[in-house]
Amino acid sequence: MIENLQGIFETVNHRGDTNIRLYMNDKAEDYPPHWHSSMEIIMPLESYYIAEVAGHRFELREGDILFIFPCNLHTLYAPPKGKRIIFQPEMQFLHQLKEIDAILSLMAPVRLITAATAPDIYPDVRKLLLEIADEYQFFSSLSEAVIYSKLLEMLSITGRYYMSNATTFDTTADKRQEYTAKFITICDYIANNCTEELSLDQMADLSGFSKFHFSRLFKQFSGQTFYQYVSHKRIEHAELLLAREDMSITDVATASGFESLSAFIRMFKQIKGMTPTQYRKMRYA
Repeated sequence: MIENLQGIFETVNHRGDTNIRLYMNDKAEDYPPHWHSSMEIIMPLESYYIAEVAGHRFELREGDILFIFPCNLHTLYAPPKGKRIIFQPEMQFLHQLKEIDAILSLMAPVRLITAATAPDIYPDVRKLLLEIADEYQFFSSLSEAVIYSKLLEMLSITGRYYMSNATTFDTTADKRQEYTAKFITICDYIANNCTEELSLDQMADLSGFSKFHFSRLFKQFSGQTFYQYVSHKRIEHAELLLAREDMSITDVATASGFESLSAFIRMFKQIKGMTPTQYRKMRYA
């Protein structure tokens, strides 16, 4: 069950003073549209499970693994009988790792791993998730660290697979590897400087590509245009600032790199589905 739901925002009850929660869910109960700041990883152990995330419907079979990335609206439907792992770790500190931050951005909002669609990595990802469940069940000293180390390994395996198979740079294998490393660095630069003025010309110069070539490769790598990616990073930054009671919405807009309050509100609503004021009231009331 969802224990703390305000509107459509869920406050996840983490275990004790940790940043993680995992439970073996066997409830024949549907969960209404909601979102939270934690990642959610779901794997049915018995029977099926249905999830709707960001406009996509997933019918999970036993053993399928669904990654729902933070702050994405989702709805869950349970069968009359069944059992599944639901793992909810907070991810904020992992954004400090350059490559992991890029992986999280590129794989969001949702990613499905199955034995059929990802045979090269599925056994390892499944094994790690089951090890996380065991560690959580027999919780002891350093268990949170062990769980996060296994989560990090899961994300690294999945991220490598996703980038090597989904990145469509139309060039040689060596060049694809070179371009992938370069655009991870570019994405890290954007994340660290998103509140500053960033132009397409500036990023193209930094990458060593022409503006046209950079735009094309960036879209191939990230699935977004350069300016869409920058906007998403600015909104992520704004979400953190909205927790501060001493900052007005106008202050948050300025501190997040937006030229005007109206542009900030428009972009926030476009990405989050609500205004900054609504988000602040729902999330931090």
